[in-house]
Amino acid sequence: MAQVLATASGIAEAEAYQGKVLGGVSRTFAFTIPQLPADLRKVVTNAYLLCRIADTLEDEPALSAVQKTLLHERFLAVLRGEEKAQRFARQVTPLLSPATSTAERELMANTPLVVRCTHSLAAPQQQALVKCVSIMCRGMGHYQDNASLEGLADLGEVDRYCYHVAGVVGEMLTELFCQHSGDMHEKRAEMLALAPSFGQGLQLTNILKDLWDDRQRGVCWLPRQEFQEFGVDVASLAPGRRDPAFATALRYMVGIAHAHLRNAFRYTLMVPAKETGIRRFCLWAIGLAVLTLRQIDARPTYCTGRQVKVPRRTVKAAIASTRLAARHDGMLKLLFSGVTRGLPLGPLAGSHPALSAWAFEPSDGGGLEASRHGLRLGNDKE
Repeated sequence: MAQVLATASGIAEAEAYQGKVLGGVSRTFAFTIPQLPADLRKVVTNAYLLCRIADTLEDEPALSAVQKTLLHERFLAVLRGEEKAQRFARQVTPLLSPATSTAERELMANTPLVVRCTHSLAAPQQQALVKCVSIMCRGMGHYQDNASLEGLADLGEVDRYCYHVAGVVGEMLTELFCQHSGDMHEKRAEMLALAPSFGQGLQLTNILKDLWDDRQRGVCWLPRQEFQEFGVDVASLAPGRRDPAFATALRYMVGIAHAHLRNAFRYTLMVPAKETGIRRFCLWAIGLAVLTLRQIDARPTYCTGRQVKVPRRTVKAAIASTRLAARHDGMLKLLFSGVTRGLPLGPLAGSHPALSAWAFEPSDGGGLEASRHGLRLGNDKE
């Protein structure tokens, strides 16, 4: 009995830590995860923190590519129960430089508490989390090894990068949602087909928002080939220039992100209306991304992510609207059509032609037509 109580106490301590640390490492997810049903909050919080630990290792400038690969493999061994979390945290935390935030350093030091939560989850949940983090760790290593100011080879490579760092998270969340809901489990195949597009739309939006901040760190995730077709050399980009060719190429990328987010919206409508918490979780992420794309589209000469940050009052208005409309598909479609009107819309790369065709349908019947660059703007910005 004493051992059972001690175990329960340890898990309660770990869950309390998760709730406390989440707000320090992510304002967005600290805001959206509490919308989820109670049985999903713990596992999705844990999933986010595991991904953040992997991310912290990848972003640490003091670690070499070889060190990052080895530490990621050790972290995966911790998740599989093959290495002690205490030993991992004790050896890794001192390797982090001042470039890593205090909150992330604290998270790394408390890896044992996070992993204790992981190991308290049901076996199917653990399997979903470990699979996701494994794909993410190995994918990040490949792309970070080749990261430079020259960008990625083409849009297909950007698509694959976004899958490894975000699309796989969409797949993991779908598995967790389907374990939670029998109604969603019946749509599992359809939702899994759309899930990578959900994650990739959010990631591509972040790539565009953080374009110039990333370049200061010596990396760029834009596609060289497509930008060359627009007459833009990715390697020589500089912020703040009024370059019509770059503005056109940027609109092309906004259109690709928008297409992914249309698929994300379709995904959200597959969530049963009674699951309002899951719907809000999805809608708020999509809404913030779309509003960010509008900011980028309206200000192509932005120099930092802060300049295209969505105003707080706009975020509050979007949240209030989706709270009211979350159960009503018709109202949600009207809201989404309104907020995306005027944004460019492009076709998707990858292995899901049916999704590409769906995403390419104009949201307002406004005449976007395919061209050799993937879109011709039939409607101007509002």
